[in-house]
Amino acid sequence: MDSEPAARLIARLVAERAIPRDDRLAQRVLIDEAFRADVEQRLAACGLRLLDNPFATHIGVGLDAAVEGAVFGASDQWRSNNFGLQRDGVALLVLLWALIILPKRERQLARRADDSGQNDMFGDAKPTPAAADSSRGLPESVLMDDYGRQLGGKARVNINLGILSRTGFVQRRNRIIFEGPLLDLAFDYAQLAPRIIEGALRELLAERRNAAAAIPAAEGESGAAS
Repeated sequence: MDSEPAARLIARLVAERAIPRDDRLAQRVLIDEAFRADVEQRLAACGLRLLDNPFATHIGVGLDAAVEGAVFGASDQWRSNNFGLQRDGVALLVLLWALIILPKRERQLARRADDSGQNDMFGDAKPTPAAADSSRGLPESVLMDDYGRQLGGKARVNINLGILSRTGFVQRRNRIIFEGPLLDLAFDYAQLAPRIIEGALRELLAERRNAAAAIPAAEGESGAAS
């Protein structure tokens, strides 16, 4: 006998870590208020919460803030995650979020501002159009050249990239790092983005953006000269 929809959705979220936003049950939890309330109540009873934002292509589950202390502080040392990531692995995760998700979010917010005059009663149930093409990939060689030393060297970066790939935060194809289904759900944009943009990574990110912008400009000058 098939289980009821709320239980089935929660079981899939726990087992699969993330479900595409266009999945039938995912669509229902995004547009059916009563169904969402039922799912959230069941998750809360287990110390979990629904992870969702209108820009992400997937939904997921995470720990409720009220139980983080009991889970991550159960041992003598506070743990930052349950994915087996050491401090350099967490640093890599934050960095990849900043390099991949932040630029994507800027494009999405710009697109949403342009489309603000249009009404869509199901807008919250689907990602913004700019999210449909996911995010732009980051070459592993660029990551190593720019940040490898700070992240513990090539061996540690490769180990941590393997963990992040297996757990769904990133995807690696032809030595290019792409957004995985969980990367856009990993952090609260409203809380983390200002800390990154105005914090320690600001200058590093600015340098990388300036370098990326200089490439097409140089190519254009070369073409004009020829």
